[in-house]
Amino acid sequence: MATLSPIRSRRSPFDLSSDFRRMLDSVFSLTQDVDGEEETMPPAVWAPRLDLTETDAAYHLEMDLPGLQKSDITVRMDDHRLLVSGERHEASTQAEEDSIHSERYFGSFYRSVRLPTAVEADHIDAHFENGVLKIDLPKVETSRPKRIEIT
Repeated sequence: MATLSPIRSRRSPFDLSSDFRRMLDSVFSLTQDVDGEEETMPPAVWAPRLDLTETDAAYHLEMDLPGLQKSDITVRMDDHRLLVSGERHEASTQAEEDSIHSERYFGSFYRSVRLPTAVEADHIDAHFENGVLKIDLPKVETSRPKRIEIT
């Protein structure tokens, strides 16, 4: 009598990630098909993406803010927190058109970044160019690492 062996199927790691994404989508309803046949996206909080790097002398922050003007952005320092807020306004021509699919966020945003050490608030330098906000935050002299000579 012949015995049946279980059929083994190899799956690519990409299949697993697709399954995982579908599971997350069903739990959180975070995606919408372009043709609009799946569930609509729930209202989301818009948080611009940022990178924070560090050197011995300063912290450097870059934040993507496409479609904004300098006048739409507010930058503040409060204790060890850098606070960036603003608003992206919806274009008036889009408001008059019927939307087929939309993934861009409009409205207010707020980001708060806690810095590990104190910075010199009077010497913070912020530049906004080509939709990227760049902020240099020099560390307080006492927070900077110092090399100690051995005698």
